[in-house]
Amino acid sequence: MREEEIEKLRGVVRDCVSKHLYSSAIFFADKVAAFTADPADIYMQAQALFLGRHYRRAFHLLNASKIVLSDLRFRYLAAKCLEELKEWDQCLSMLGEAKVDDEGNVYDTKDSNVMYLDKDCEDREINISSAICFLRGKAYEALENRAQARLWYKAAIKADPLCYEALECLIENHMLTCQEEANLISSLQFGSEDGWLSSFYSCLIKKYDKENVVEAKFRELENESCKSDQSDTSFLRSLKSNTDLLACKAEYYHQCGEYQKCFDLTYVLLEKDLFHLKCTLVHLAAAVELGHSNELYLMACNLVKDYPQMALSWFAVGCYYYCIKKYDQSRRYFSKATSLDGTFPPAWIGYGNAYAAQEEGDQAMSAYRTAARLFPGCHLPTLYIGMECMRTHSYKLAEQFFIQAKSTCPSDPLVYNELGVVAYHMKEYKKAVWWFEKTLALIPTALSEMWESTVVNLAHAYRKLKMYGEAISYYEKALALSTRSVSTYAGLAYTYHLQDDFTTAITYYHKALWLKPDDQFCTEMLSWALIDEKSKGL
Repeated sequence: MREEEIEKLRGVVRDCVSKHLYSSAIFFADKVAAFTADPADIYMQAQALFLGRHYRRAFHLLNASKIVLSDLRFRYLAAKCLEELKEWDQCLSMLGEAKVDDEGNVYDTKDSNVMYLDKDCEDREINISSAICFLRGKAYEALENRAQARLWYKAAIKADPLCYEALECLIENHMLTCQEEANLISSLQFGSEDGWLSSFYSCLIKKYDKENVVEAKFRELENESCKSDQSDTSFLRSLKSNTDLLACKAEYYHQCGEYQKCFDLTYVLLEKDLFHLKCTLVHLAAAVELGHSNELYLMACNLVKDYPQMALSWFAVGCYYYCIKKYDQSRRYFSKATSLDGTFPPAWIGYGNAYAAQEEGDQAMSAYRTAARLFPGCHLPTLYIGMECMRTHSYKLAEQFFIQAKSTCPSDPLVYNELGVVAYHMKEYKKAVWWFEKTLALIPTALSEMWESTVVNLAHAYRKLKMYGEAISYYEKALALSTRSVSTYAGLAYTYHLQDDFTTAITYYHKALWLKPDDQFCTEMLSWALIDEKSKGL
């Protein structure tokens, strides 16, 4: 057969692959390889077999070739076959020996061959070394060696910043702390044309900066544009309405406690892209916080129907039952989500929270400990363990866990709030004031009702230190955030009472009792205030 006829057959194979006609591709690729015995044609045949899910046959074909160990293309595809067959040890063996340091730098590798791809010269390629590092990471993660997996994922993204999947694994599985994520992004060597990608990656990682800093990052990306029609300078496309970018923004709103804002954004996004899974997860979290049980029910039904084998679907069912306070059913579905995907962080957190809601501390702690072990870069499991310790009055132990959570994520204001609460319980009021003020300083947005309890706690601590002026100031700030807090009115009344301003104290005791008529403290103190006022008048 002439060369031009063989080239036409190669074109048929490529066309069959592009049209997903894999049996046809396998048939013609087999004939081309038989005619030529060229390694490139054997590789094309193996690719067709792989795409047609004939993994064992593809591996046998590659392994039988004499160049499988000397050509990185062959070795990588053979390892991919073993990945699909779940033969992880053999997969690592096929990829060859190499070592990686703590910073993700690879050394002692014998892979010196350069990968060849029959592609147009203007196409950009993902570095084959990066793909191999990523596959090593997946193999180690499957073998539950998460420490090695983390190093190889770092090596993959450092070898080629375009290897997004490696970064996704590091972020979604919480393998790095906040600082480690920031350091990794800053260490990546982006091309001159990839400035937008650097900005995008910085939006994907944990975001605890001040609102103006984060919003500036989003604006920079939204203004990134591409001229799609050279003849019309006004016809520009930008990332402003990109779903991934808006999902990042929604995640930031949720992190800041702006749940309604987050919910409104994710609702619009899901109308545009119903099956955007990252956006779906944030939408579920916001719906739980807002108590939108109907929305959770509809989302759960749709997810279970469309993705019955996905952990997110059963997590959504668990969220629905958690929202309506049916914690037994909630636990059952969170547990099912963890059994489908043991590396799905929200399911483990939800599982622990469902136990904690019924004050079943031992089981809650067990779930949180598992989450802390699986996701070392996530501070929430450690934070929740500390909260459980505080619930059982183990304040010193709780403080240790809060300090550990702070070391993992030193910029989350919630951690500092809990450190303030535990200091208050241990009667270390000056320390409590310091922690609460640090909390308010770290809040990225303007004070909202979410942080009303922190302001009240700070006022309580000042009152304990007999700094009544500061206490009254913070109680009034708390009332500006929420006018329906019994604790705030009671604290304000008691502070005035301690200053012998009985008339004002009586007014605030009445306001507290109007909100909660059976409040024992306010009822008793109101009686004393009336007696004291009468005595003062005499």
